[in-house]
Amino acid sequence: MTAKDRARLAAERLKALYPAVSELKHANPFQMLVATILSAQTTDRSVNSVTPALFAKYPDAAALAHANPAEVEAIIKPTGFFHVKAKTIIGASAALLERFHGEVPPLIEDLVTLPGVGRKTANVVLGVAFGIPGFAVDTHVKRLTRRLGLTKSTDPVKIEAEVTRMVPPEEWTGFSLRLILHGRRICLARTPRCPECVLNDFCPSSTVRVKGGRRPLTATAASVRSAHGRRTARKRPRRPGTRH
Repeated sequence: MTAKDRARLAAERLKALYPAVSELKHANPFQMLVATILSAQTTDRSVNSVTPALFAKYPDAAALAHANPAEVEAIIKPTGFFHVKAKTIIGASAALLERFHGEVPPLIEDLVTLPGVGRKTANVVLGVAFGIPGFAVDTHVKRLTRRLGLTKSTDPVKIEAEVTRMVPPEEWTGFSLRLILHGRRICLARTPRCPECVLNDFCPSSTVRVKGGRRPLTATAASVRSAHGRRTARKRPRRPGTRH
């Protein structure tokens, strides 16, 4: 099986398990941009715990661009690295106000010019907030694409370029988001849960193989969920002498 075959089969299998959504709560592209910046080196849950208060006080780029850094730091402190993050989201908001009339631009070339915004953040914003295909490479995507043998690179830009040549553009955003979810729940960094993984019959890094041969090269949602451990309960044997 080629790397391209593995990429497309992985995209299909994961689509049957996970929605193509970000776990960061947001109501518009501006909120998605800020939340993604805050998500660096922390969990989405941590970000979601502070953004309601942050956006209630600073609902748009104009408000956040003129915010008192100390007040922003106090709100986002639970996300860690709050001094740097406060400076970054205030700076990004000021740049939006100065160069893009306070609106988040739907072009990666423009997004990466904002303070604290690299290709990963830009691709997340494009895919989630605008529905524009983008393959975001975070630590989970980097780990899973290497384990699946889709790339040998550790450079996010090279990984993005290689994987996006293997799957069609309409799959880029969903595949990236699903790899992230799978990396958080199953393909863990230290102890991957290979016996529970729906990719274990073709993943080069898997420690197990499915008994009885490979799964079909195409898979329905029901078959994938069954292989993922969601089985129906066994019927108890009927006791002698009981009625049918």
